[in-house]
Amino acid sequence: MLDIKHVSYAYSHDQKVLSDLSLQVNDGEFVSILGPSGSGKSTLFHLIGGLYRPERGEILLDGREIIGEKGHISYMPQQPALLPWRSVLDNVVLGAELASKKADKGEAKKLLEKAGLAEYANALPHQLSGGMKQRVAFLRSLASPQKLMLLDEPFSALDELTRLSMQNWLLNVWEKNRRSVLFITHSIEEAIYLSDTIYVLSSKPASIVTKVAVPFARPRREEMALEPAFIQLKQELYALLKER
Repeated sequence: MLDIKHVSYAYSHDQKVLSDLSLQVNDGEFVSILGPSGSGKSTLFHLIGGLYRPERGEILLDGREIIGEKGHISYMPQQPALLPWRSVLDNVVLGAELASKKADKGEAKKLLEKAGLAEYANALPHQLSGGMKQRVAFLRSLASPQKLMLLDEPFSALDELTRLSMQNWLLNVWEKNRRSVLFITHSIEEAIYLSDTIYVLSSKPASIVTKVAVPFARPRREEMALEPAFIQLKQELYALLKER
């Protein structure tokens, strides 16, 4: 699926962001990136999405170089970024439209029904709560034709209870689809709870400090956050981040 090899990037001579960074996302894998604020996580997404070009290194998707090319990934930003003049249904099919694919509104309606949003299909974004808007934004990514989804701290603006609810909902939807996901988060618990694999970044210029295979079986349960193995892994990741 996605293979990033020895990528380096700098905004200027004095502002180096990424240094010799390598990571992989396999088919159907949920991968999270943890790192200090300002370590270049979002910049990495811009590189994968073709908005920036690395100074050196390779970015491969299914074995093909995609540097500088757009349209290969489905992207969900930190804010829902729904178009206010479009209905919920029309926002869900937007990704397919932008990819020059025929919008399958029937399938989009099924997604809304599974997300508990069927009755809001014709509503406008301002009529939704924050959590509902995030669900619509995720469904838009899910309804896009690309196999790889990039999720950039999608739950960071939500309160704790809504965030946990969204994590459970995301896992439930993802388990049924198993799209490949690269997920940015500042939350260690969130990374462990959601992921198959976690990459920890150093501070700028960012490189990979360690790669962690999350040892917990799926489907995940909220109660696992209280288990000794979960707490131990959380402490280990916290120590790594604290050193950065």
